[in-house]
Amino acid sequence: MTTGWAVGYVIAIAVVLVVVALVVPILLLAKSIGDQAATINESLTESVRNTAALTQLTTTIEHAEVITAGLNRGRTRLGG
Repeated sequence: MTTGWAVGYVIAIAVVLVVVALVVPILLLAKSIGDQAATINESLTESVRNTAALTQLTTTIEHAEVITAGLNRGRTRLGG
Protein backbone atom coordinates (compact mmCIF):
# COMPACT_ATOMS: atom_id res chain seq x y z
CA MET A 1 0.00 0.00 0.00
CA THR A 2 2.77 2.47 0.83
CA THR A 3 4.50 1.63 -2.44
CA GLY A 4 1.52 3.07 -4.31
CA TRP A 5 1.77 6.29 -2.33
CA ALA A 6 5.51 6.52 -3.00
CA VAL A 7 4.98 6.01 -6.73
CA GLY A 8 2.23 8.64 -6.68
CA TYR A 9 4.48 11.17 -4.94
CA VAL A 10 7.32 10.50 -7.37
CA ILE A 11 5.00 10.97 -10.34
CA ALA A 12 3.56 14.16 -8.82
CA ILE A 13 7.03 15.58 -8.19
CA ALA A 14 8.08 14.68 -11.75
CA VAL A 15 5.00 16.44 -13.18
CA VAL A 16 5.69 19.54 -11.09
CA LEU A 17 9.33 19.61 -12.25
CA VAL A 18 8.28 19.27 -15.90
CA VAL A 19 5.77 22.10 -15.53
CA VAL A 20 8.39 24.32 -13.86
CA ALA A 21 10.89 23.45 -16.60
CA LEU A 22 8.36 24.54 -19.23
CA VAL A 23 7.08 27.67 -17.49
CA VAL A 24 10.41 29.20 -16.41
CA PRO A 25 11.69 29.87 -19.98
CA ILE A 26 8.34 31.44 -20.87
CA LEU A 27 8.54 33.74 -17.87
CA LEU A 28 12.14 34.69 -18.68
CA LEU A 29 11.16 35.52 -22.26
CA ALA A 30 8.21 37.58 -21.04
CA LYS A 31 10.52 39.52 -18.70
CA SER A 32 12.93 40.17 -21.56
CA ILE A 33 10.10 41.48 -23.74
CA GLY A 34 8.84 43.63 -20.87
CA ASP A 35 12.30 45.11 -20.35
CA GLN A 36 12.46 46.10 -24.02
CA ALA A 37 8.92 47.49 -24.14
CA ALA A 38 9.95 50.98 -23.02
CA THR A 39 12.61 51.20 -25.72
CA ILE A 40 10.20 49.94 -28.36
CA ASN A 41 7.53 52.43 -27.28
CA GLU A 42 10.04 55.29 -27.36
CA SER A 43 11.11 54.32 -30.88
CA LEU A 44 7.52 54.13 -32.08
CA THR A 45 6.73 57.52 -30.56
CA GLU A 46 9.73 58.99 -32.39
CA SER A 47 8.55 57.38 -35.63
CA VAL A 48 5.12 58.98 -35.22
CA ARG A 49 6.76 62.37 -34.64
CA ASN A 50 9.07 61.95 -37.65
CA THR A 51 6.26 60.98 -40.01
CA ALA A 52 3.67 63.52 -38.82
CA ALA A 53 4.48 65.82 -41.74
CA LEU A 54 3.26 63.16 -44.18
CA THR A 55 -0.31 64.10 -43.26
CA GLN A 56 0.25 67.32 -45.24
CA LEU A 57 1.46 65.45 -48.33
CA THR A 58 -1.93 65.67 -50.04
CA THR A 59 -1.95 69.44 -49.61
CA THR A 60 1.58 69.65 -51.03
CA ILE A 61 0.59 67.56 -54.04
CA GLU A 62 -2.48 69.75 -54.66
CA HIS A 63 -0.36 72.91 -54.57
CA ALA A 64 2.23 71.35 -56.86
CA GLU A 65 -0.52 70.46 -59.35
CA VAL A 66 -1.80 74.06 -59.29
CA ILE A 67 1.74 75.37 -59.86
CA THR A 68 2.48 72.96 -62.71
CA ALA A 69 -0.88 73.76 -64.34
CA GLY A 70 0.01 77.48 -64.19
CA LEU A 71 3.43 76.77 -65.68
CA ASN A 72 1.83 74.78 -68.51
CA ARG A 73 -0.59 77.66 -69.22
CA GLY A 74 2.31 80.09 -69.32
CA ARG A 75 4.30 77.83 -71.63
CA THR A 76 1.28 77.49 -73.93
CA ARG A 77 0.79 81.27 -74.06
CA LEU A 78 4.44 81.77 -74.89
CA GLY A 79 4.10 79.26 -77.73
CA GLY A 80 6.19 76.53 -76.12
